[in-house]
Amino acid sequence: METGATLAPKSWACYRSIMTRKIIAIAVLAALALTGAAEAKTRTPTHRPAPAAPAAAKPAAAPATPPLPTGPFDAREPRDLAALLGALDAKAQVSAHDTENVVLKATSPAGDFAIQYAGCNQQGHLCKAVQFDASAQARTATVAEINGFNQSSLTCRLYQDKSGKPHVLYSTLVFASTGRQDMLAHVNAWRGCLSDFAAFLKDPPGYLAAAP
Repeated sequence: METGATLAPKSWACYRSIMTRKIIAIAVLAALALTGAAEAKTRTPTHRPAPAAPAAAKPAAAPATPPLPTGPFDAREPRDLAALLGALDAKAQVSAHDTENVVLKATSPAGDFAIQYAGCNQQGHLCKAVQFDASAQARTATVAEINGFNQSSLTCRLYQDKSGKPHVLYSTLVFASTGRQDMLAHVNAWRGCLSDFAAFLKDPPGYLAAAP
């Protein structure tokens, strides 16, 4: 075709028809491409989902707390404390009795200890205070270290007897209003004293270094 030549009306119409079809075809292809992309985003994957992780094993059930005695309870009575200790895997029996004091000897998995009721009537009832006392054969702590333990503990007290044997004490007043749960809290505090006592005697300097 020579430069400057013009298309005949029939040829121009044919050219426009071809170009129109090409534009439509390109638009259709573009639309199909967009539609395919959209479907690819929303299409559910055909691969199998990963198997679910196995269920975690259930933790072992905590050992049940032994049932406590029921019925009336008087913390001022040595026999009632002995019954409470019996429900906690300990055994306590009266080993001495005078006009104002009752002493019980107790055995337990945590160790043996003594319980002294003070301020009792002549029959050994309606006492006013109770003290727990345990000793150890280990003589690993100095007097200064024992004093350091006493300064770090709010409830437990250590001392050396005349033979140099270390003791740990826990004491409290008891009233008519001191209930079974109150006394259980005191027994648990005493258990804590026994645990701290053993840890202290194992390494007095290390225990005191970590004490508050």
